[in-house]
Amino acid sequence: MPELPDLEVFQQNLSAALQNKKLQEIEVPVTKHLKVKVAVLKKALEGQKLEKIARHGKELFFYFGKNHVLAMHMMLHGKLYLLKKNEEQKFTIATLRFTGGISLALTDFQRAAHLTLDPPEKEAPDALSKEFNDKYLQEQLAKKKTTIKKYLTDQKNVLGIGNAYADEILYTAKISPFSVGKAIPPKMLKDLVTATRKVLKDAIKKINKTHPGITNGEVRDFMQVHVPKKEKSPGGYPIQHVDKGGRTYFTEEQELYS
Repeated sequence: MPELPDLEVFQQNLSAALQNKKLQEIEVPVTKHLKVKVAVLKKALEGQKLEKIARHGKELFFYFGKNHVLAMHMMLHGKLYLLKKNEEQKFTIATLRFTGGISLALTDFQRAAHLTLDPPEKEAPDALSKEFNDKYLQEQLAKKKTTIKKYLTDQKNVLGIGNAYADEILYTAKISPFSVGKAIPPKMLKDLVTATRKVLKDAIKKINKTHPGITNGEVRDFMQVHVPKKEKSPGGYPIQHVDKGGRTYFTEEQELYS
């Protein structure tokens, strides 16, 4: 599943290609997860200018005229493709056709990626927002027995972090992913926030540098520990992993708080 850095780069590249273009037509051949009728979607968006694209957690929000927003969630296997006139993609969930002969296709062979018209405002802070800080974490974790990795990957707590980047952030902060949230000292929560910003911002820069123009997929080859078949961390420790609710990568460099 694309996570915050991937989607941030997609947003930048899609904005460069589509911002200020008028949406001529939207087609939605797969309506399984669509909560409004296609006719309602068309009436709200067709003929409107795309004013901006923004990332909200693990979704992309497309802001159109008349104050309408179209949200796209990739889920596990969704992909976005910029297409020229008459180009098509398999497993298309939706196609947005813009002026200038350019289209945007959302695809997913599992048919799980979906659209939402005018989504409700999200309550949890974004992982790169100023609201996500050590004070917020101290208040949130004070009575929680959940592990810190489970907490970070729950979008009800913090937006944008998934399985892979949670491992990278916790490795950088030197906190075991199996640590109990309320047992982590305040100083380490400060380190966790610092690590979150560093890991995510560095990843955005690396993806932009090595994959300019990318609009789909996951770039993971630069990661420190969350890399299949990688044997040792940058610190020289063996990388271990467990498969429980998703694969977790970690090393003995990380302190366990319980």
